[in-house]
Amino acid sequence: MPKTETSNSLVWFRNDLRVHDQQSLYNACMNHEQVMAIYYLDPRHFKFDQNGFKRTGSFRSKFLLETLETLKTELLNLNISLFVFRIKPEDHLPHFCSEHGISDIYYQKEWTAYEQEVEDQVISQSDSKINWHGHYDQFLFHPEDIPFSPKDIPEIFTMFRKRIEKESVVRPELEIKAKPLSNREKNYSQIPKLNKLGFKTPNIPEHTAFPFEGGEINGLNRIQEYFFQTGKLAYYKKTRNGLIGVDYSSKLSAWLANGSLSARTIYWAVKRFEQTFKKNQSTYWLIFELIWRDYFKYISMKHGNAIFSKYGIKQRECDWKIEYQLVRKWINGETASDFVNANMIELKQTGWMSNRGRQNVASYFTRDLELDWRIGAAYFESMLVDHDVHSNYGNWNYVAGIGNDPRDRKFNVDLQAKRYDSDEKFRLRWLQTNLFL
Repeated sequence: MPKTETSNSLVWFRNDLRVHDQQSLYNACMNHEQVMAIYYLDPRHFKFDQNGFKRTGSFRSKFLLETLETLKTELLNLNISLFVFRIKPEDHLPHFCSEHGISDIYYQKEWTAYEQEVEDQVISQSDSKINWHGHYDQFLFHPEDIPFSPKDIPEIFTMFRKRIEKESVVRPELEIKAKPLSNREKNYSQIPKLNKLGFKTPNIPEHTAFPFEGGEINGLNRIQEYFFQTGKLAYYKKTRNGLIGVDYSSKLSAWLANGSLSARTIYWAVKRFEQTFKKNQSTYWLIFELIWRDYFKYISMKHGNAIFSKYGIKQRECDWKIEYQLVRKWINGETASDFVNANMIELKQTGWMSNRGRQNVASYFTRDLELDWRIGAAYFESMLVDHDVHSNYGNWNYVAGIGNDPRDRKFNVDLQAKRYDSDEKFRLRWLQTNLFL
């Protein structure tokens, strides 16, 4: 398609808040001289849910606003203005398109119910002459490149992984080659401060394992630091079950979650590391985790709203309890398990919890307390700085025994504590911190 100066294109940013390896932005710049960008801070994302949790809490909101500030600057370097509005997309985007003469809209396709409903409403209320260009841009392995249709995704991860590794390839990263014409003078919107979303700036302890700020540049810097400056990637498999410190894991999940880094960018950085330094089980294991992330996305695509239902994708009937007194004790770190308590206090104070911690506290919630897993998943959604809807609900399904775990395992939190926190440093760190609050 040749570029045209007579049409205005718009990139509708969602969870793809980057300029590198960004399919919608790439296609808009390839096909149009005039490119604008827009993002919506949907008020529904910051309201209380039925459990009394804000769908997006202070930690993720702070990270998101930092990401938007970086994205705005990066887009200006491409002569593209980023408009940011605090309004429902379906109540504003059609009018914005009419006001600015938008002929083409590029966006990342979603498939979970809420996002799909918003997308359908926006399209139905917009001018029928607008051309819509949706792309799947959150995967490591693109849906067109895998050996399964969505309905045929295996229910066991290992079967999925083996065929993916054998039969699929990761696409190269996309880089914008030419700037569109400038339209920066047209922007009349502002990125709000955190208090405008209803939050105070969180007072995060200095010993947090996640001291990072949002934005693509910070994500790329983290890759550079963890991979190439410190070489910690070479030890990832040995340290990934750690609990204390910045470098026991890559910490890239938060940038992945809001799309300020693409999975492909991380994959190809691993490959550069392997070519330059070394290839070992640790470098493979980071890619292995990216495949897990893909798997939960494909499982949610296959099963739809079942990943949110009481009995999960297995539709296995369980007698879940709803006892908010027990839920509050779990949230506040007041259970019978000091290991669970330390992890929950870390989450409450920092918005972060290790992978090992997440598995244990979720297992304790569902298997020991026998509480309705959906409440725990909703709390994670509110609190985690790196919340990803597919991974979060997929993992809760998995741990609760209503998902993709063929072994239906339960974590013994006391044994886990002895194995991963034998010197009790992690527990002492967070349990003592809590005493002084």
